[in-house]
Amino acid sequence: MKIEIWSDFVCPFCYIGNKHLENALEKFEHADEVEIEFKSYELDPTAKHVPGKTMAETLAESKGLPMAQVEQMNQQITQMAESAGLTFNNATAQYANTFDAHRLFQYAKSIGKGYDYDERLKKAYFTDSLLISDFDTLVELAGEIGIDKEEARAILESDRYAEEVRADVQEARQIGVQGVPFFVFDRKYAVSGAQPEEVFTQTLETTWAEKQ
Repeated sequence: MKIEIWSDFVCPFCYIGNKHLENALEKFEHADEVEIEFKSYELDPTAKHVPGKTMAETLAESKGLPMAQVEQMNQQITQMAESAGLTFNNATAQYANTFDAHRLFQYAKSIGKGYDYDERLKKAYFTDSLLISDFDTLVELAGEIGIDKEEARAILESDRYAEEVRADVQEARQIGVQGVPFFVFDRKYAVSGAQPEEVFTQTLETTWAEKQ
């Protein structure tokens, strides 16, 4: 079985939804026969980091929402994350453009490290409050999961893998993805959003049964 996942590193529901899928897979007896492929998606292609401004402040300004409302939303998301066993530090998260992070992800995927890269980048953003649009930060994170740092920097300082990122985004549009996370099971079934673990369990079992 193959599961394709469109997600972005700064998408809280992507991190939470993936954790729910992981939990479901831990109890799925055919988990060793499941292949997971992450695909690039940009929540906000125009995103730009503003030094000294938090993620919450940026969202309040860009969406025209009162700061109190944004903080309440973040608190609810943090509680969802805690229930999934994740730690979110939304108060100190640094808003960032993710295009370059996705370019390096495409390279990581090409050498079999896509899953590790995706997990590390999400943790870097939501838990560690790192700036994931910064090249030095991305190089260090890549090194942590066994990617050659010199190769990582060379990729970031070029335009390599840009077309691969755009191709993933275009494919998402073609199959009707309007938001992430978006999970596709064997190109038959789709799960949209950070659904409960039970939804993933049911979808895994249904997809597997149809393969037999």
